[in-house]
Amino acid sequence: MSRRQLDEVDKLIVAQLSQDARRSNGQIAGDLGVTEGTVRARIKRMEEEKLIRLTAVTNIDRFGDALLAYIWIEVERSDRTRQVAQALAAIPELGFVGVMLGRSDILAITMVRNTEHLAEFVHTRLSGIAGVRRTESTLGVNFVKHDYRMARIVS
Repeated sequence: MSRRQLDEVDKLIVAQLSQDARRSNGQIAGDLGVTEGTVRARIKRMEEEKLIRLTAVTNIDRFGDALLAYIWIEVERSDRTRQVAQALAAIPELGFVGVMLGRSDILAITMVRNTEHLAEFVHTRLSGIAGVRRTESTLGVNFVKHDYRMARIVS
């Protein structure tokens, strides 16, 4: 199955929504010189094709009692990586699970209150998953930049 490519109008709509997802279709249409119906139809199509998802994003800088935890996971056998990643993805507390290249097989990201909370989470929720060989965790302590709109660099 080939993936649909975003054309220039799609990219401009996504760029505007990434700045402010509350912008009206009429405002976007006016800025782009297209009809409101065009914007509405394109957003609907991109959502249906799972090219975009409109959602609220928390500002991690405002959470004084939370730390961003990166959990690097090594899998026992490489042919089990996808299976382990799917098991991790089913854990609601994990906001990101990705199969990686390099030193670890999988990266999982969550938010924790402190190091004890992280240790408890890893030992009770992750270590028992079949196929997990070992984990290594790091905590984000000072965020210089956090831009959730990383997709904008891919064109």
